[in-house]
This record gives sequence, structure tokens and C-alpha cells, in this order.
Amino acid sequence: MPNPRKPFRINVGFIMHEEVGFVTEIPFDLEKVKLEDFELKNFTGTVTIGRTPQGLVVQGKFSTETRLECVRCLREFWHPLTWEITELYAFQKKNVSESGLMVPDDAHLELAPLMREYALLEVPINPLHEPECKG
Repeated sequence: MPNPRKPFRINVGFIMHEEVGFVTEIPFDLEKVKLEDFELKNFTGTVTIGRTPQGLVVQGKFSTETRLECVRCLREFWHPLTWEITELYAFQKKNVSESGLMVPDDAHLELAPLMREYALLEVPINPLHEPECKG
């Protein structure tokens, strides 16, 4: 169970000592969460962490809502977001992927920056509050 104050900080020390092929799932069900300046509500999803010879493969599927401003009527509204992630956290520098992610020495993955990046990619450039906005 994630820490309520840092819900996206995951201790993976026990996974590192498991055999290749070991997989564990971590569910998320948060009423409200803030990723720096990005406010989310009704955050749900699951992270699956698998042990490979090179490192830990982190996969996840998430859904949430964020507050946006309609470009037409300028009213704020809650907009749904969904995304999936697949990233490799390498054990050694020689196995680092394009993302440059490595398992930290303290064996705690901080997924908050990764979550924020993926969530921001799902925010529409010109959000419209349909059907209320009849601009």
C-alpha cells in the first residue's frame, strides 16, 4: 500500500531480490492528488512491476480528472484523462533505456514526475466544455 503523503513513491527493494519473471501489482485509488501544480481527482489505476535481467519494467494504466478552462466560454470544468505507461528502470548504467531511468540506491521509485509527464500529454490543447458550452 502506498504512503498517503507520497502515493507514487514505491519501495521496490523486495522485487530486486526476486527471480527474473516475478511480477507484483500495486493499485491506486485516490480521491485527490497533486503532482506539483497539476491537480487531479478520482485517480485510479494499477502499476505492475516486473523483474527482468536488466531491471524493473513498470507498466500501468490510469484514469483521473483534471480541472481545465474551456477555450470558448472560459468556464472551468473537470476533464477526464486516461493513459498507460511502460518504462524500464535499469539496475546498471549499461542497461539504461532512452528515458534514462535507473533504480535508485535506496530502492524507492518516485513515479510522481513520470505520472505528471504522461498525464500532461493527455490534456487537450484547446479544451472545450461540451455540451454546456454553446459559444
